[in-house]
Amino acid sequence: MDGATVVRTRAERIGARIIGTLDVLRELGAFAVITLGVTLTKFNASKRVVHPLIFTQIWSAGVRLLPMISFIGAALGLVIVGQTVALLSRVGAQQYIGTVMVTVIVRELGPLVTALIVLARAGTANVVELGTMRALGEVEALESLGIDPIHYLVMPRVIGLATAVFCLTTYLVLIAIAGGYLFAFLQDVPLTLTDYLAQLNNALRWEDFALFALKSILFGVVIAVVNCYHGLARPLNVEEVSQVTARAVVESVTACVLLDAFFLLGYLF
Repeated sequence: MDGATVVRTRAERIGARIIGTLDVLRELGAFAVITLGVTLTKFNASKRVVHPLIFTQIWSAGVRLLPMISFIGAALGLVIVGQTVALLSRVGAQQYIGTVMVTVIVRELGPLVTALIVLARAGTANVVELGTMRALGEVEALESLGIDPIHYLVMPRVIGLATAVFCLTTYLVLIAIAGGYLFAFLQDVPLTLTDYLAQLNNALRWEDFALFALKSILFGVVIAVVNCYHGLARPLNVEEVSQVTARAVVESVTACVLLDAFFLLGYLF
């Protein structure tokens, strides 16, 4: 095989991958638009059946993760916030404590870490559940009964995961802030609780609260949409569920990181 053939083959492979990626993005976008339309038009339809499913998702993706989120929040507080406070106090840069904490915990690590935990615990479970339902023909059975799978299966997961990620992120940030001050207090850092909270208050802006809420909610929406798409969009065999789950996890992580980068540009400008 000559050099020109090798270059052409590689170019064809790269082109095929790009086209495949664009097709997936197009299908994901269409799935997201359909889900949004169903959510807006059918939110109160069959609410005695659908609304309890939303609370079930909030319980499984939110309340059941509180112990893990508490541990991760305490770890972030002790390892990152506490050491940062101690280091800045040691070099005489206490005035930057609030800015560093808001940037690292509130804007970046809090929402992203929480989203990844929810993805690992609840997102993968949703892909497996929906993929198995699709493989066993249960989705077609719902359609034959006149039940919209998007309304019955997808909408509760989207709303439930968005709510869960927002609430868990808020909880994790509060635990991290409290744990950071506790670590600083145990290290005899000369910083009172009043000064600690005052620095946080001075560093926070109203845009931080708005972007924090929007980012957390969108993380939950992205995770739910990607996972539900891979579980329902195509006919599956039972043997393919594990492969689809792995693909959904990779794409969800990629989407969350890209979304985080987009919000980073918003913070900068």
